[in-house]
Amino acid sequence: MSVYTSVGEAELAAWLSRYSIGQLKSLKGIAAGITNTNYFVDTTHGRYVLTLFEVLRLDELPYYLELMSHLARHGVACPAPIADSTDGYASMLAGKPACLVTCLTGAEVSAPSAAQCFAVGEMLAAMHEAGNTFPRRMANPRGPAWWSATAAGLYAEMDALDAASLREEVAFQDRYRFAHLPTGVVHADLFRDNVLFDGDRVAGFIDFYYACNDVLAYDVAIALNDWARRDDGAIDDALARALLAGYQSLRRFSDDEKAAWPVLLRAAGLRFWTSRLLDLYRPQAGEMTYTKDPKVFQRVVEDHRARRDFWL
Repeated sequence: MSVYTSVGEAELAAWLSRYSIGQLKSLKGIAAGITNTNYFVDTTHGRYVLTLFEVLRLDELPYYLELMSHLARHGVACPAPIADSTDGYASMLAGKPACLVTCLTGAEVSAPSAAQCFAVGEMLAAMHEAGNTFPRRMANPRGPAWWSATAAGLYAEMDALDAASLREEVAFQDRYRFAHLPTGVVHADLFRDNVLFDGDRVAGFIDFYYACNDVLAYDVAIALNDWARRDDGAIDDALARALLAGYQSLRRFSDDEKAAWPVLLRAAGLRFWTSRLLDLYRPQAGEMTYTKDPKVFQRVVEDHRARRDFWL
């Protein structure tokens, strides 16, 4: 969501002519996140979010955009893609694939309450249930093979002790595979900055561009590692229990999921530890970029290694 690709008003106005959303009034870059370029677009009909995809190709977008449309139709709070005059959701703009989605109300929360964590868990379970009828499938491109290969290319640039800790976790995760666990559509990036709140009510999940098909409990672990995390990287027990209670109010974990849960928490931490290291050592060039600290998730993984109580 950093601004890597600049778009001028005249160029955007011409592109918007294929949409029935009124005349362009203004656009403003959104300087948060890491992967794509986002703008707020205001027209005479309202406010929208424009996304230009810095990595994904045009032919890869139907999974994500059709998923968002499917979830919105099934009552999940998320943006809905806007179709153009050809009934397409995406086309090229400034040399990049681009789309428009509805702009939701609400705001991010930086210090969530137990009630808000419960609401996130509950909406995530609703999303997983709604995903059961989504016909498209996509394997997770940032699964175990990705984090192992990516970590191997970064060890030489890291502090020796940090590299040893990362090697230890990759080796640990290589001993486990979870093909027997329930799978389905996962958000795969449900951090605090990807959820909007109106009080204690979830106003919307956003940024579905890491969504894929994977282990459902792994998606819960990704969310918990951020929503229940304190500033020191340790997990707050009350927030963790609230998020899990919200999730299991709609979808109960199976016995197999409960058994795998401690390893999945570490796997979820490893995935973001690795990706943040990649962003640190191989940054994209952009006008308004924001790189997140990889040590946050190193501490999360190390906290889970020492933990004996996992809230289930």
